[in-house]
Amino acid sequence: MIITDCHIHIQPYDMFKAGPIEVMKKARGRFEDIIEYCKSPKALLKYLDSVGVERAVLINYVAPEVMGLTSEVNQWVVDYCKENPKRLLSCGSVHPRHTTNVQADMDELVRLGIRMIKIHPPHQLLYANDYVNGVKELAVIYRTAETSGTPVMVHTGTSIFPNARNKYGDPIYLDDVAVDFPKLKILMAHGGRPIWMQTAFFLLRRHRNVHLDISGIPPKLLLNYFPRLEEIAHKTLFGTDWPSPGIPELQQNLDQFRALNLSDVVKEQILSKTALGIWPA
Repeated sequence: MIITDCHIHIQPYDMFKAGPIEVMKKARGRFEDIIEYCKSPKALLKYLDSVGVERAVLINYVAPEVMGLTSEVNQWVVDYCKENPKRLLSCGSVHPRHTTNVQADMDELVRLGIRMIKIHPPHQLLYANDYVNGVKELAVIYRTAETSGTPVMVHTGTSIFPNARNKYGDPIYLDDVAVDFPKLKILMAHGGRPIWMQTAFFLLRRHRNVHLDISGIPPKLLLNYFPRLEEIAHKTLFGTDWPSPGIPELQQNLDQFRALNLSDVVKEQILSKTALGIWPA
C-alpha cells in the first residue's frame, strides 16, 4: 500500500511573520526538528520512512498579510521536491491580490510542474468564490488549473493564527466553484472543521469533483464528524496537517486512523487509493 499524506506543512519558515512562529513554538515541542526538515529533504524523507509514509504533498501558499509568505514559496517548494519528486509533491499558489499578471503566473506554475494549487481563504482574506464579487483573477486561477488538470486544495474551517479571518472558512462558497468549474479537481481541506461538517458532507455528496482531505481533524473524532464516511471513502484522502499546532507526530495520526471502526478496504482507499487516483505513482 502506497500511503500518501496529502497535507503537510514543509515551508520556508524564515519567511514567516513572528506571530505564526510563536503559535507554532508554543503548540509543539522540538520545533528545531521541523526547521531541520524544512532545510533538508533528506531528513524529511528519513522521517517519512520511519512512520511508513511513502508520499507527502508539501503545502505552500502566498499569504503575506497573515503568514508573511510571498510568491517565492513556489520556486522554493519546487526546488525542495527535486530531491525525490515521486515522493515529495509540490503545492504552491497565486494570490489574486498579489499578482500583476495572473495568467502568466499560473502558466509559470504549470511550467514548473506544481502538483497542486492552494487557496487559503482565512489566510488570503477572500472567499473561495470571490470571482463572483469582481475578483476575476480567482476565476483565471481555477480555469487554468481545470484546463491543466492541476488539483486545487481549498482550506475550509477555522484557523487559530493571528489575524486569520474565519468568516472566509465556510465551505458553502465551494458550491459555486464546483458548479462553475465542473472538471476542476477540488480538495476540500479539513472538511470545514470544527463547525461546518454538515455543509462539507453535503457538498461532497452533491459534487463529483469535490474531494475530502481529512487533515487537521483528530482521527479519533473523524467518525463523530463524518459518521457516513464510508459513503464518501472513494473521494476521501488521508492527510495530517503536520506539523501544525495540535499535530505532534504523523505516527500518532496514522495509528489513530488505523484504529477506527472501518473496513480494511475503506482504510486502504483513504490512505492510498484516492490519492493515487489524483496523483498516479
